[in-house]
Order: sequence, then structure tokens, then C-alpha cells
Amino acid sequence: MANEFLIRVYDVGLGDCIYVRIPGKSGDNNDAFHMLVDCGTWSSGKLLEVALKQLASELPTEADGEKKRLDLVVVTHEHKDHISGFDPALWERFAVANVWMNCAMNPKHPQADKTRKVRKVAEKAMAGLSLLGPALGPRLAELVSVFEIGNAGAMRTLRETLLAGGNEPTYVHAGQTHRDLGIELHPDAKIHILAPELDFDRFYLGEVAQTNLRGVIGPAAFEAVDEEAEDGAENETASATPMEPAPEPKNIGPAAFRALRARMQSNALAFAELDGKLKNNSSVVLLIEWRDKRLLFVGDAEWHGAFKTKKMNGSWNVMWNERRELLGKPIEFLKIGHHGSENATPWDMGSGENTEEAKILEAILPLPQAGKKPTARAVVSTERGKYRSIPRGQLLTEIARRVDDVTNYANDLRDYKPRDVADFEAYERDWLRELQPPRTDFERIRKNQGFIDVTFD
Repeated sequence: MANEFLIRVYDVGLGDCIYVRIPGKSGDNNDAFHMLVDCGTWSSGKLLEVALKQLASELPTEADGEKKRLDLVVVTHEHKDHISGFDPALWERFAVANVWMNCAMNPKHPQADKTRKVRKVAEKAMAGLSLLGPALGPRLAELVSVFEIGNAGAMRTLRETLLAGGNEPTYVHAGQTHRDLGIELHPDAKIHILAPELDFDRFYLGEVAQTNLRGVIGPAAFEAVDEEAEDGAENETASATPMEPAPEPKNIGPAAFRALRARMQSNALAFAELDGKLKNNSSVVLLIEWRDKRLLFVGDAEWHGAFKTKKMNGSWNVMWNERRELLGKPIEFLKIGHHGSENATPWDMGSGENTEEAKILEAILPLPQAGKKPTARAVVSTERGKYRSIPRGQLLTEIARRVDDVTNYANDLRDYKPRDVADFEAYERDWLRELQPPRTDFERIRKNQGFIDVTFD
């Protein structure tokens, strides 16, 4: 019903596509505020096509009677599983009024220039590795795919064509609200942006890492760059395609060549993983207040241990240090981060220690008092098979202790055949008999349903 606050988490495989409908004053669907958080997947693009078709059926039609109206698209960060669905062909039927992207995605943001330099180094390293083709191991092949041309194409769509009239997206940062960004909502609704901080390099890359990287990349590592020239270079770099393995050179022995190749791969891997962490920690984190409810959408924000000044920090730890007034209270809904990854929801990893992460989880999803039932809700969009420890069953069962509407999936999955049996046995099997929050992958098996709905009056 249009007078309910609706969160619809689509099953798009390993990816995020989340529809949020905030009621208007009249309760009519035309008066509601319609927003989408991310649109991407590592899995089949057909799932996204189905999701967007269903989304279009929920949206009001523009006055011209041709396109479906979306009031806001939020792009949390620049990873394939969050942006690959921004294909112009898929968006011809939609009219988008506003696009929010994180401040680090702004190619001219001065307080993320060092982070962009790290990205350029990672892109060049990955392009070089792509020439090894089949010689790459599975993990490196996976990282190379992160830098494919598809991401650059999606970013061009978001920056240049998604908004009508050639308007540019709005680059957002912590401390802003919907009012600051020119959005009108029902008086009972408010959108807070909790992350990332505007001074991205200082909080997430850190001064210590910057100093160390100068020694690795060279003294000119963080000099200012020509952004337009770099953008062109990025597209050329990203379009590199795997080729046949490079032949072993004649002026170096086979063992030395293998050692050199291993060192090159190791350095490339380090930069690619650093870039991945920075992108995850650039995620737009939204806290939506609806009447007396607090609803948290965290993208792929990571936690890295207790906050430390001048050090590289995880987004959760920065929020706890900088935005605790808003973050440090119980929430009624959590969109579980990074598809159930162990580093994307603050927790003690089963240690029982009173860490900063344990304090954060207890603050937002406190364990219920004896004899009482939790009332918060949580949903995770996931699919077993892309990353070894995603999802982490132990984490999902810990969250299930703190939320309502949980499920034991063991009986429904008696005939389930995972793609990677070894990883399933290592990270899932022991936890299937425990309660878990709703999962998009398992709900499709259990109910043959392409989305999970959560509503609030």
C-alpha cells in the first residue's frame, strides 16, 4: 500500500538493488517519494532486468505519460555489484530527478586526490596483469575483472546521461541531510548521510599510509594530476583484454622469471585490494528516519578496528568517532552490508571481547533483555559462489539473535547444491540449522520470490 514505508530488496544474485518508497502526505502513490539504492550485480544481468521491470510497475508515470518517475537514485560506491545495472538501454523507461554519489566519486574532489592516485596505480597494475591471461590464478583474475570497461561505462551513464537535461549528479558527504540537498519529503521523514566524510584522504587513507605509499610509488606519487587527461587514460587502461600468456624472456632464467612475475602479481594484488577497501569505505551510508523508526543502509562500509587519528580507518569506525550522536542508538532496520561479509558489519568475530566493533553492534542492534523478543528487522542480499567467505554464516546467526523475522533454512535447502562445495562446507553448513535474517538467495529457493519486502506504518 502506498501509505506504508516500503523497503524492497531485490534478488539480483551477488549485488544490491534496493527500492525505497517514502509515503507522501496524501498516501497516494503519485505523492510518494520513490528512490533506488544501487543497481548492480556480479551475477547474471537477467536478474537485474527482471528487477527493473518489476520496479517500473511500482512507479508513477511522468506527466508526459511515457516514463516512470524515480525521485532519487543513490549510488553508494564504484563497484560492479552496485553499478553494473546502469546500462542506458535498461534506463530508457525511467525519468530520474536526482542522483547522489559519494564525494570520492567526484573526479575533481581535492580531498580525495590521493585516493584517486592509488586507483590509477591499481588500474595500471591490473591492466598489466590482464596480459597474462590464463596464467592468472582465480583470485587475481577476479580482481582484474573489477577494473573492466563495464565499470567505466556505468560511471559515464551516471555522470552524463541518467539525469535529464545534462544535469550532473550530486556528490554527497557525511553531515548532510535531504534538506541540504534540495529534496522535499513527508514531514515525518528525514534522510541523514553518515558517510563518507568530506576529507576522504585524511579519514580513510590516512597520513601514515600516504607516507608509506610515497616510498613505494615514488616521490611524485601524489602530485596533482590533470583529471580530464586521466579520465581518458582510465578508459584506455580499463579496456585492456586478456591475451595469451606472455612468453618467457630469453635474457632471464625460468625460475627468475617466475619470481619476477610473482612479485609483480603481489604488488598488483596489494594495490588492487587497497583500492577495493577505499571504494568500500567510500560507500554512502544512509540513515532514514520515518516517524519513530531508524533505518540504516550501509553499502559496503567496512570496519578495521578502533578509530585512530592519521591512520587508515574503516567507515564504521569513522562514523562511531564522528557521527555517534546519530549512529549510536538502536535501529529498526539494517540492510546488512557487503552481502554478509565478515568485515562489513561490526562484530567481535566470536571472540567475546569488548571491542569497538562489539560496542557498535550492541548500540545499533542490542541483544534483547531476558524474556523479550527483538523487534528490529534486517535483510541481506547475497549469493554463495563469488567470494569464499561471503556470506559468513556465523555473522548472520549473530545478527539473527538481535532481530525479528528470522528463519531456519536447513529444511528448505536439503537439495541445495552450491557452486563451490568446499566453501559452502567451510562457511555455511554449520550455521544452516541456526536462525538467520532473510536472505535474497535463500528466499528465492524457499518462496520462489524475486525480492524481500519490509514495511513500516
